[in-house]
Amino acid sequence: MSNRSAGHQHPDRPWTRHYSLGVPADLKLPTGSLVDLIDASVRRYGSKTALEFFGARTSYRELGSAISKAAAGLKKLGVRAGDRVALVLPNCPQHIIAFHAVLRLGAVVVEHNPLYTDRELRHQFEDHGATVAVVWDKVADKVRQLPSDVGLTGIVSVELIPAMPLLQRLALRLPVPAARKARAALAAGKHRPRPASAPDGRQLLPWKELLAAGELKKRHPRPAASDLAVIQYTSGTTGQPKGAMLTHANLQANAAQGRAWVPGLKEGRETVYAVLPMFHAYGLTLCMTFALSIGAKLVLFPKFDVDLVLKAHRKSPATFLPAVPPIYDRIAAAAAERGIALEGIRFSISGAMNLPTATVETWENATGGYLIEGYGLTETSPIALGNPFGPSRKPGTVGVPFPLTDIRVVDPRNVLLDRAPGEEGELLIRGPQVFAGYWNRPQETEEALLEGGWFRTGDIVSVDKDDFVTVRDRIKELIITGGFNVSPTEVEDVLSEYPGVLEVCVVGLPRPGGGEDVVAAVVPAAGSGADVDPQSLLAFARENLAAYKVPRRVAVVDQLPRSLIGKVLRREVRNSLAAGR
Repeated sequence: MSNRSAGHQHPDRPWTRHYSLGVPADLKLPTGSLVDLIDASVRRYGSKTALEFFGARTSYRELGSAISKAAAGLKKLGVRAGDRVALVLPNCPQHIIAFHAVLRLGAVVVEHNPLYTDRELRHQFEDHGATVAVVWDKVADKVRQLPSDVGLTGIVSVELIPAMPLLQRLALRLPVPAARKARAALAAGKHRPRPASAPDGRQLLPWKELLAAGELKKRHPRPAASDLAVIQYTSGTTGQPKGAMLTHANLQANAAQGRAWVPGLKEGRETVYAVLPMFHAYGLTLCMTFALSIGAKLVLFPKFDVDLVLKAHRKSPATFLPAVPPIYDRIAAAAAERGIALEGIRFSISGAMNLPTATVETWENATGGYLIEGYGLTETSPIALGNPFGPSRKPGTVGVPFPLTDIRVVDPRNVLLDRAPGEEGELLIRGPQVFAGYWNRPQETEEALLEGGWFRTGDIVSVDKDDFVTVRDRIKELIITGGFNVSPTEVEDVLSEYPGVLEVCVVGLPRPGGGEDVVAAVVPAAGSGADVDPQSLLAFARENLAAYKVPRRVAVVDQLPRSLIGKVLRREVRNSLAAGR
């Protein structure tokens, strides 16, 4: 194996010998908060473009001013230090502004997928107790209808179209089907005039009015590095998602580790594409925190659309593109078909699912850059391991630990017992990016965070003789589909409510090219299957679950395989469904 190391090796971290040239074996971390991070970038890169949205550009100086105005508006709505503020937004300039405005007040951001159903949103709002929500106007009514006992008092409605260039805004008004379709995908459409407050007393405020309060006049006490910055919900084994608490220090550290990991970054000159949603930890760190910390131009896409990506690439070519394997495949195929050159995308990091060798070869041939695989979880802010950007990488593995990151491989039944090199075991991670615990879940926190700061990932791995890590299996039984984690138990709880369903087992089946499909095995109450129509059951699931959690198919079965103590044998169900039985 070729080895171009940084020139020195950490005495307790042998894997650092594989780091790419220029990547430090040790790292000095920033000491401040994310407020300090964004302020430093505004000062340093003031006139440079910070954000680009359908071609409309926002400079770092303009971004700093907008953050200050949004913070003043949120303060006027009653947001104080320690309060939770929910964001229910796709990728857009207002998302970035609102995120940093919340932090500027010492409050806590809670990220949400705008495609969540009423049921999913209600659980999370009941859990975190946010008093104010900043939401996409397409889902504002859904949030307004949350019951009064969740504690929500103010809603800020965000329209995406005003953030677009004038010519595109005018084009969307044309009375033609294409314009109507595009407008419907971005905006809520025509509504009757709304009152100043909802019937339950909640304040309703358009985004432009939030910014009308002027810039924040008083200097606010800055949050400390150890203060809570973000709550990101992550699926677990017990059904309902848990809120992972990420501090300013966690997110600052992971951004710094990311900067160190990518040799040859040109601060103030990179263009990062945000095709990953920022309500996901992967997109949050690599598309927001990391990009803005290096003065990059962050090109925002409200959702992944290969046509929009290639159109943007003609005018503002990407140099850094974090994504998941299917996105790389689609961009490469479409670019080849249309004769669009992808050269110049120097760095690409794939995560959330296995990265096929064929995807790497196709992408690197098209771009002339590197595509490497990394590993992480929401609880690690999220990146903890990665393949080096260089010849020392090992395709098929998830690489080696980031700077300042330690790992252990242990017996999952007794975490005090370390596995021998090469043996499979549960991966434990320790580092500055490891989260502070689960919101309002002390027992789950105690189970996940062990003495000494070690986090139990729930993943079974092996480490080879060169210290590269390969993921073998998942204890937690999470299903990874399209880069998102799906808890089988959460889906099972919903399907079990459908009339005529006695039992349900939900599993993930491998999908060609990587990732998994959500598939359900259902036992009808009558035992014959006549009372459960799979299509009706799937329609019910679509009403209560985000689209990516809805099973791709339902198999009606007479019974589920069980162990001697009565536990459903999920692995046997998976094998039977995969074999078509």
